[in-house]
Amino acid sequence: MERELDADGGPDRAREFERHRTMLVGVAYRVLGSISDAEDVVQETWLRWSTTDRAAVREPRAFLATMTSRLALNALRSQRNRREAYAGPWLPEPVLTRDLEPGAESDPSESVLLAESVSLAFLVVLESLSPLERVAFVLHDVFGFDHAEVAGAVDRSEAAVRQLTSRARRHVQERRPRAVADAAEHSRVTEAFMRAAVGGDVQELLAVLAPDVVVVTDGGGATKAALRPIRGADKAARFLAAISRDTPGVRWEPVSMNGRGGVLVHLGDALLGTVDVDAADGRVSTIRAQLNPAKLSGVRSGTVGD
Repeated sequence: MERELDADGGPDRAREFERHRTMLVGVAYRVLGSISDAEDVVQETWLRWSTTDRAAVREPRAFLATMTSRLALNALRSQRNRREAYAGPWLPEPVLTRDLEPGAESDPSESVLLAESVSLAFLVVLESLSPLERVAFVLHDVFGFDHAEVAGAVDRSEAAVRQLTSRARRHVQERRPRAVADAAEHSRVTEAFMRAAVGGDVQELLAVLAPDVVVVTDGGGATKAALRPIRGADKAARFLAAISRDTPGVRWEPVSMNGRGGVLVHLGDALLGTVDVDAADGRVSTIRAQLNPAKLSGVRSGTVGD
C-alpha cells in the first residue's frame, strides 16, 4: 500500500499514515463490526489526510483517530436502518489474527488488536451500544485516548464524554461473559465441539454443550441459516446434527480468529463459513456461525495487520 500512498501524498505523509494504519483499522473495525467497511473508512481517512495542511496538525495519531472515528460514526449511523431489516441475527465479520509470541516485541496497536476487545463476543456486546457510546468507549477504554481527545472526535463536551464512556463501560461489564476459558481450555473445548458437530452424533454433541447453550447463525438471507437464536442443549444438538447430515464431507480448519481460536468450515474447495464459540466449565456456552458469504472477506484475505 505504501507505494500507492507515496504516489498520492508524498513519502513522509505516507509513512506517518502507515505508522498508525493498524490502529485506525482497529478503531473502525470495532465501531463497525465489519473489516471491509473499516478498510473503506481508513482509505477515506487517507484521502483526507493526503490533502490536510500538515503544519496545522499537532498530534498525528489523535488527528487520524478523530478523522477515522467521525467517518466510522457516520457509516454506523447510516447502517442502522439496514441492520434493522437484516434477515435473521446479525453477527460481526470475523477476521484472521496471528498469535503474538510471548515476550516478542510488536507494535502496541497490534497487541491491542488481539486483546479481548476484538473477540466476536465483545463485538456483539459493542453492537448493543448507541453509536456515540460505541465510539467513545472504543477510543477511551480500548485505545487509551483521553476524554478531551474523545470529545473532539465525537463533537461533545468532556463532561458528556465521561458520561458516555461510563454508561458504555457499565453496559459492557453487565453483558460480557461471566466465566471465560483460558486459551488452552478454549482450544480443547472448540476441538471437541467441532469433532462432535462434524460427526453429527446427538449424544456426543450433548456431552460438549452447556445446558443453556445458545446457537446464533448469520446467513444474511444469502444462505440457509436459523432466523432466530437456538437455545438449549437438546434443540442445539438436533439442529447441528441435522446440518451435519445435510452437508456430508465438511472439514474444519482451526485458525487464530479475532484474537483467539476459531474455525473455518470448508466443503471441498469452498469456504462455507466460520465458527466461534464461548467456553465455560469445560463446555460450549455460545456458538456463533458466520455463514453470510458477504461477511467472509476478512478470513479469505488473510491476517489483519499484514
